[in-house]
Amino acid sequence: MANRPTIKDVAREAGVSPTTVDRALNGRSVVREETMRKIADAAQKVGYHSKGIFLSRLDKPLPELRLGFVLLKKSQQFYSDFATHIEAAISERNDYRITSDIRFSSSQSPDEFTDLLKTLGRRCDALACTAVNDPRLNRVVQDLKDKNVAVVSLLNDFAQGIRKNYIGLNNMKIGRLAGWMITKTVHQPGKLAIFVGGNRWHGHDLREVGYRSFVRESDHGFTVLDTLVNLETRQVTYEATLDLLQRHPDLCGIYIAGGGMEGAIAAVREVHSTPKVALIVNELTAESRAGLIDGYVTMVISTPLKELCKTLIDLMIQSTTEADDGVSGQIFLEPRIVLPESF
Repeated sequence: MANRPTIKDVAREAGVSPTTVDRALNGRSVVREETMRKIADAAQKVGYHSKGIFLSRLDKPLPELRLGFVLLKKSQQFYSDFATHIEAAISERNDYRITSDIRFSSSQSPDEFTDLLKTLGRRCDALACTAVNDPRLNRVVQDLKDKNVAVVSLLNDFAQGIRKNYIGLNNMKIGRLAGWMITKTVHQPGKLAIFVGGNRWHGHDLREVGYRSFVRESDHGFTVLDTLVNLETRQVTYEATLDLLQRHPDLCGIYIAGGGMEGAIAAVREVHSTPKVALIVNELTAESRAGLIDGYVTMVISTPLKELCKTLIDLMIQSTTEADDGVSGQIFLEPRIVLPESF
């Protein structure tokens, strides 16, 4: 009996910790299939008395899920990175065999979002989507809900009261944060500008409200110009920024509430040989990083994609395993603030 193999012997043979073997034996948490296989082989080799438990758990099939995602333009680095983080979060799950179906909308058309959601809804167990606010999407999300296919809204909270969850940043606070940064770093009052992606982005509306309200409350003599729509495109933002700089010599700050920041960065570089305008943009990319380093970008407000995607996958799996309680929730993540001195 003294030489009877123990958990420590199995762990040593498998090259893992005794704690991992204990988890695999008692089912206290999920152990990767590859690790479980190593433990089962090690238990077989050393003659561990409970080797059958490892083998039975290894042979037990994992429940399968198909999750669908709709993101914006794949050509934009942020959304390409978003897709990568989704796949990474899925690959870390060992309690389900998950297949992902990631689609990209090429425009801001409600019809395109509607078609994508309908297509994915016919084959997926749960969906997550970044989309505009439009009654047509409300109807689609309600139809999906009636078929027990939950929808999570990403970054922009659409289909409120119908979708299962919203996950993203607190957009009102993000706008106020942008206003705070500009009013604190620009010491000579002047004109400020703001770009939104379009009139159907509720999140951009909230950012605009937050931005304007903070600037107004600061009472430092700044004037916010009429809001400009850039359709989240580089070229439109570039041309509009050049026009702003030409028409308003006292322009001292620009906030890009959505996408298209690359155009603004290019325009201020072209007009000013040295940085003269405070520029607040979203998401850390190669271009915004370069802008921070050389001073043309004052601050980047970045979405914590790794945390978002991990939480998102949890929510989507939960929606398929628990009965709908009729509650539409929301999760606000803390943004990552990136400054020139962050590097």
